This record gives sequence, C-alpha cells and structure tokens, in this order.
Amino acid sequence: MTQILRFVLAAALVLPTSVATGQEPDAKQVAQERKEAELDAPKLADVLGLKPGMTVADVGAGLGAMTIVLAKSLQSGQVFATDIGKRQLTVIRDYVKREGLANVTVIEGAAESTNLPASCCDAIFLRLVYHHVVAAKAFNSSLTAALKPGGRLAIIDSVAIPGSKLPAGVPANRGGHGVPAAVVIDEMKAAGLTHVRTIEKWPPGENAPGFLVLFEK
Repeated sequence: MTQILRFVLAAALVLPTSVATGQEPDAKQVAQERKEAELDAPKLADVLGLKPGMTVADVGAGLGAMTIVLAKSLQSGQVFATDIGKRQLTVIRDYVKREGLANVTVIEGAAESTNLPASCCDAIFLRLVYHHVVAAKAFNSSLTAALKPGGRLAIIDSVAIPGSKLPAGVPANRGGHGVPAAVVIDEMKAAGLTHVRTIEKWPPGENAPGFLVLFEK
C-alpha cells in the first residue's frame, strides 16, 4: 500500500472499521500498522527529541501500533496511550499484555480532555486525530497542561479532500474531513504553545499529503 493511500484511508476513517464496529482487528491489518509504525516511529522520536527515560503520550492511539513500538524503544521511559473508544482501549490493553510491556499506561480520554495527568509528558503526539476534535479550546488546554515545561507536541494530520464531509461537531474552518496546518497553528498558539516548525510532508521523504506541526511549551 502506498503512503498516499494510507493517508487517504486514515483521513477518511481515522480508526479501522473493525475497531469502530467492535469486530476483532484482522491480523493482516495489525501487522501492516505495526510495519508502518516501525518505519515512522524513529522519525517521530527524532522530531520530538525523545531520549531514554522520557515520557511520551500517544493521544488517540487507535490500535496501538505506535504506542507499542515507542514503548519498546523507551523501555526506561513511560508511554501513555489514550483513546475515547472503549473497543480501542481494550485492543491496546491486550496488545500491551501480549508484548509484555510494563511501561505503558492506557487512559480513557474524553471529548474535552485527554485525561492525562498534569505535567506528565516530555512529549505528546496526535496522528490523524486533531481534525476530529470537537471541543478544541478545552481539549488543547488539556494538552498544554499535560506537557512539562519545554515539552513538545506534534500534530500529524492532513488537509481535507475537496468535497469531503465535515465530521460531526467539529468547527467549519476544518474545510471538510481534515484540517489546514494554519488552523492547527492558530489554535495551539491560543492554548499557550509556541510554534516551532511545520514539516509540509510527513513522513519525510514520502510523497504524502500529510503534515506535521511541532509546538513547544
């Protein structure tokens, strides 16, 4: 599967259909997501400046592939995995147990809050999640509160495909099923974070419509 197709599918669905409908995820699907996470996690870790002993949060972790890969590379650190879907949370907990990881904490999030502890994280990231946030002001405040001073936040998302349907409840300025990088920057700056840089194509080196916006507290 090409990187372009992966981003288009993710932007259209955000979470795999099997998870959204409560079905068991297909083994091939899980393996594919793990393979992609193995490739992308080192790039993301570099952008976030992750080092041994640090704590990072995967907000909107879905099936948990990125959580697992990062937890394995940060065994002296801690990884939080959050999601608002009970089925997703069950899948992640089972995944963590199978992998024998003791450094992952799974948290049920909410529409207006990550529910992460205050000042818990050296870094936080959201992958194709932000365009579904319906209460941006409150949610972004919780993101800022969860970061330590100097902590970094990466928002990975994609612009809306022309004519795509706006997800229920999100602001109209998203322009469809996605979000412009400029909107992300404005809203996170309003939450008290500093814009560090924008990577127009993510993952780097790929011909993908995704972007990464990096912030610092």
